[in-house]
Amino acid sequence: MESKAQASSNAYAADISSIKAAQERISLYVHKTPVLSSETLNSLSERNLYLKCECFQKGGAFKFRGACNAVFSLTDDEAAKGVVTHSSGNHAAALALAAKLRGIPAHIVIPKNAPKCKVENVIRYGGQVIWSEARLQSREEVAAKVVQDTGAVLIHPYNDGRIISGQGTISLELLEQIPQIDTIIVPVSGGGLISGVALAAKSINPAIRILAAEPKGADDAARSKKAGAIVTLPETNTIADGLRASLGSLTWPVVRDLVDDIIVVDDKEIIEAMRLCYEILKVAVEPSGAIGLAAVLSSGFRNNHSWKECKNVGIILSGGNVDLNVMWESLNKLV
Repeated sequence: MESKAQASSNAYAADISSIKAAQERISLYVHKTPVLSSETLNSLSERNLYLKCECFQKGGAFKFRGACNAVFSLTDDEAAKGVVTHSSGNHAAALALAAKLRGIPAHIVIPKNAPKCKVENVIRYGGQVIWSEARLQSREEVAAKVVQDTGAVLIHPYNDGRIISGQGTISLELLEQIPQIDTIIVPVSGGGLISGVALAAKSINPAIRILAAEPKGADDAARSKKAGAIVTLPETNTIADGLRASLGSLTWPVVRDLVDDIIVVDDKEIIEAMRLCYEILKVAVEPSGAIGLAAVLSSGFRNNHSWKECKNVGIILSGGNVDLNVMWESLNKLV
């Protein structure tokens, strides 16, 4: 039977063919990340959990997949003048690293309130940092000026088919590693990750459930699903600094059509999930990366009869670039 993702592929910025092409394109550069499991976490959740460790990806997060696909998709003429993006975190470092591997310049517009550890990653990978104000409008305006001045190619953090296709390679790996997975829980922000994961997974297995996890202080995706149109928030307030963006014009149709539900959790639940990752899995995961585990352990998920058949659950631990001072402060709040 043809899946909804396949039947509607022309309506989306990526499809299973572009995702498989991305996998071939980036295979020499990315890590095939491991999947961890824990009987303790299985007992707590009353399900079999399979945690896909994108925190072990190059650059410390899943973002390297999409950035690498975008950079190596460019023709030599396009690549010659380099790439530019605006990002407060993992996409910035990922693009800097991908550009370094191709031997081209990377101009990275970063807001002044970006986490220090993520800025340091950009510098470590040779990216040229250009500062902006925290407002999205400022970031976009500065990036546009860099494009005008340099002729570099703009690589959007999530609203780009090449980015979506690269992120979708996670599903190809995960469902090869653990074929029995019936549900995948994915962090949602701008929507590049969950769009790629959903398009690939539902093409492979139309019956699979795709659930988004979102912080209460930045729940625009949940509000958008409810309203049937993109909702943007005047401000966000969450420890999950990587989940503060709004859905894009290319990611919203996928979230609207292929994401089965969105689980909203509060920061305390996210911090508890970080603690469990550290204490049980022995893995340091940033707040945005731990939210999938927070979601599957939340009362909102466990008490929802709609999801009682979710027995084998894949969870994307999307990143591990956490400022250790922030991590310790957060964990101390639970004491």
